[in-house]
Amino acid sequence: MQNIDYKVLADEIKSWAKEFDFLKIGISGVDLSADEKHMDDWLDSGFHGSLDYMEKHGHKRSRPIELEPWTKSVISVSMSYLAPNIEMEQVLQNSTLAYISRYTLGRDYHKVLKKKLTALAKKIQSVAGDFQFRVFVDSAPVLERALAVNAGIGWVGKNSLLINKSYGSFFFLGEIYCDLPLPSDKPIAKMCGTCEKCMSSCPTGAIVGPYKIDARKCISYLTIENKGAIPLEFRAKIGNRIFGCDDCQIVCPWSKNKQYSTNSDFSPRNNLDKAELKQLFCWSAEDFDKNTQGMSMRRAGYEGWLRNIAVALGNAPKDLEIIELLSDKKETASELVREHIEWALEQQLSK
Repeated sequence: MQNIDYKVLADEIKSWAKEFDFLKIGISGVDLSADEKHMDDWLDSGFHGSLDYMEKHGHKRSRPIELEPWTKSVISVSMSYLAPNIEMEQVLQNSTLAYISRYTLGRDYHKVLKKKLTALAKKIQSVAGDFQFRVFVDSAPVLERALAVNAGIGWVGKNSLLINKSYGSFFFLGEIYCDLPLPSDKPIAKMCGTCEKCMSSCPTGAIVGPYKIDARKCISYLTIENKGAIPLEFRAKIGNRIFGCDDCQIVCPWSKNKQYSTNSDFSPRNNLDKAELKQLFCWSAEDFDKNTQGMSMRRAGYEGWLRNIAVALGNAPKDLEIIELLSDKKETASELVREHIEWALEQQLSK
């Protein structure tokens, strides 16, 4: 590898973006010291809630060489996940339908992106020869947004998501840690300006300040990562969102430039982009396993699925069929789900 022109190689790697369905490829070094302080402050504030792994990994997340000592540079990529003609606001406004965060409607993104990243690494090997590498897709202690910022992929918005002026924020991130001394790209300046639409649109007020998220209030955390009861103060605010939340992305002015995915892996499965709450609440555990096979939606588990839908049914317009469904399910539900069913029945009967 001594005769390689790494500047030429880096340019070549970036030119392969479309070949692998990536929106953009950028390269950064391994210094994340400025971002480490932000992470430490966030953890010290307790904003991570029950996400204990954020603390358990220590500084491996912000120090790539502690995770893989041979790392000299990081290749970051972005990939759109938004299927064409996907409805968002229309579903949110129809409280009889289930809103599921659009990133999880298709095949599990970990598998799709890892396969593409590995193929990219193999292509680099065909040009540069063997080198050490490891691919990551939200699968290890990696500070992916900070790395992507340093690689020029985008900037972190006030909602803490990565934004690019050409395609908004509806995209996944992935990384290749490698031992190639590739030249780094320049970060993109923040372009949120005085806009605070994401902050004011958050249903539960989870964006407690610019670039500061209290996960304990976030609907994505409450409906996915949280394995216990959803606090009473947030149940009505969750509306019909049964898995995750996209509100802060939908209202972002840069979202008007969103790029739709051409990858059929991200197309909605089983009509889950606009399914009826009542229909989904009738799923058995076997139905849930069958209909979410190969999808990241499984992360919530069947019990979490029923818990979330029960809350959404409580927020739906009064419906005798909903009352009957809730009452029937209550008889066999777990203690956790039963608590939320009882709350939902109270809401329905009080309307």
